[in-house]
Amino acid sequence: MKFRDVTIFSGHRFAVPQCIQRIDHRATHGWQLRYGGTKLYSDHSNDGSGAAAALEKATKELLRRIATLPAPTTLQRGPSQNKRSQLPPGISGPIVRQRNGSSVRDCSFAVLVPRFGDTPRRRTVYIGTENTYSDEKYATALARAIAIRQEAEEAYLRDATRARRAAARELKATRAANKANGSTA
Repeated sequence: MKFRDVTIFSGHRFAVPQCIQRIDHRATHGWQLRYGGTKLYSDHSNDGSGAAAALEKATKELLRRIATLPAPTTLQRGPSQNKRSQLPPGISGPIVRQRNGSSVRDCSFAVLVPRFGDTPRRRTVYIGTENTYSDEKYATALARAIAIRQEAEEAYLRDATRARRAAARELKATRAANKANGSTA
């Protein structure tokens, strides 16, 4: 899990895990958890003396949420405003092209296949040639393209959740070791 050093208004420094933000605004001082919704853990002090306890509570809740909720992803859930077709996100087409040496054009869908921690791939789903194209073949190819994209999104979410939970286990182990050693880091 990624950490960053945060120095609060009182001068205290903290190693803060991702998904937790510091809020210092007028009379509000605390740590905001941003994972599966937001929740503020107040310092309950104006001098920042309660920041360590509030961060501890926020971190415990973060670990609980990671263990029970799927990882948030940046995958696009709806079509962008500029997309002119009614196809779902990650699917483009139909793409018509004529290959070298062929006298007949063919048609296909392009499917963007996301992969967690790796670059996405592009898959092509064949519809037919200009001689064999039909509404039925279009519908069949579109259903296959949607299925490919949906399977890829499910795998992406599964892999992202596994990675997030593995990072949470490491954080738990580090915290347990620090408590055993008497360290507060």
